[in-house]
Amino acid sequence: MAEEASAEARDSAGGRRGRRASGGAAARRAARTGGGVQQARFITRNIPEFEILTAEAIEIIEANAERVLEEVGVSFVENPGALERWKAAGADVVGERVRIPKGLARELCKTAPSAYVQHGRNPERSYEVGGKNTVFAPVYGPPFVRDLEGGRRYATIEDFENIVKLVYMSPYLHSSGGTVCEPTDVPVNKRHLDMLYAHMRYSDKPFMGSVTEPSRAADSVAMAKILFGDEFVDQNTVMTSLININSPLTFDNVMMGAMEVYAEANQACIISPFIVGGAMAPVSVTGTLTQVLAEVLAGVAYNQLVRPGAPVIMGAFVTSIDMNSGAPTFGTPEANLILTGAAQLARRLNLPFRSGGSLCGSKLPDGQAAYESANTILPTLQAGVNFSLHAAGWLEGGLVTSYEKLVMDADQLGALHVLARGVDISEEAQAMDAIEEVGPSGHYLGCAHTQRNYETAFWRTGLLDYKPFETWSDDGGQDTAQLANARWKKLLAEYEAPAIDAAVDEALKDFVAQRKAAEPDAFV
Repeated sequence: MAEEASAEARDSAGGRRGRRASGGAAARRAARTGGGVQQARFITRNIPEFEILTAEAIEIIEANAERVLEEVGVSFVENPGALERWKAAGADVVGERVRIPKGLARELCKTAPSAYVQHGRNPERSYEVGGKNTVFAPVYGPPFVRDLEGGRRYATIEDFENIVKLVYMSPYLHSSGGTVCEPTDVPVNKRHLDMLYAHMRYSDKPFMGSVTEPSRAADSVAMAKILFGDEFVDQNTVMTSLININSPLTFDNVMMGAMEVYAEANQACIISPFIVGGAMAPVSVTGTLTQVLAEVLAGVAYNQLVRPGAPVIMGAFVTSIDMNSGAPTFGTPEANLILTGAAQLARRLNLPFRSGGSLCGSKLPDGQAAYESANTILPTLQAGVNFSLHAAGWLEGGLVTSYEKLVMDADQLGALHVLARGVDISEEAQAMDAIEEVGPSGHYLGCAHTQRNYETAFWRTGLLDYKPFETWSDDGGQDTAQLANARWKKLLAEYEAPAIDAAVDEALKDFVAQRKAAEPDAFV
């Protein structure tokens, strides 16, 4: 009901934009919802959260995190405005070091909402972040892409647009994401404009804004206002953007500057420590959770100092390190313990939680990639993660977006949607009529209950091969990567762009052109 009401408010708030073009609210709604891709809007988990921390462990970690904030402190680098805000709030500020009295950060965090709705330009794609809900977003940040024919190469804007289209075509990815790959053929200072336009034009799912410089965050807000209308953006959340903490205990002026822009505009931020255990945090699970909590408390508290009530997510991106090579490792038991423990700590703060994904260190979409990704994405659901970034497409420790792995991961997300439903105990699911009909020594293939339910009874892969060996061999004996290669090409061939108001599209193009013309190209 709340989401239906939000959709109605969305149409009302968008009225100014509709009058600027033509057709009215009804025509715009029909254009947004006509055709397109059917999908699950988000997961609502009907399974209990798996909790790893005892009451004693929680007490120790929370006490130690408060001690870190009060005695060690955190650094806000080259950000005099942040230092002034902290002084006014009662923190001890010496140079760039901010020491936060016990209880202050936790108290400031209380104004953050426990859940919020992020709106897509198609209201049918909007989702709620928080509570029992899980949202899946694709890979974020790689400078390289890989596919079977082209191999590993620097990403281009064409690759970026392709990935956005594939994410749009997936029924199980709820967010269009952000930097799904880094288009290196576009100047650094201007590529955010092309990336944002791609999300807005080639998908109608919710998306993420730019965080690589405060002015780029401001561009993101300005483009969102063109897409949704000024009033609607002022009153609603249309972007959830990733703000990484420079662990250990450092808040740099670039990320904090972007966060300030989003918080002031009432747009959601993921406040996320970026930790490789043993390098940017202690080697122990408890020590890492202590640092994660301290950093999140300081980051969320500062977000609320900028604008009390702004939507914010507690994040935790944590992996371990190979002590022989120094390379990050993924799908490890220690990282999953940290993920699960951090989810508990987020619930105690009454905040939505971000973590997880289909993470792996493999260079190829192979067995290592599958094992490591499964060992990360399943705990994501079981721990109760609300926003799962990197849920599909991540390869080589986040350096590569893989076309094949994107569709492989997205296929497996469908299984998690089914798992999240839990166990149906309705009269139909009890199947007593089937048991009575078949009796001893029979089979269920032809019974009435099976005939009523066989089409929806079991999750069905859209990718994996279950054919007999002879049929599989006759069909070319393809492995999963080869099947995925054919799958993403078929999806792109079938892609149809969602409808968009022509006047809005033209206004977005004009904004991009004007911003690009305002400064020379820069590739560093």
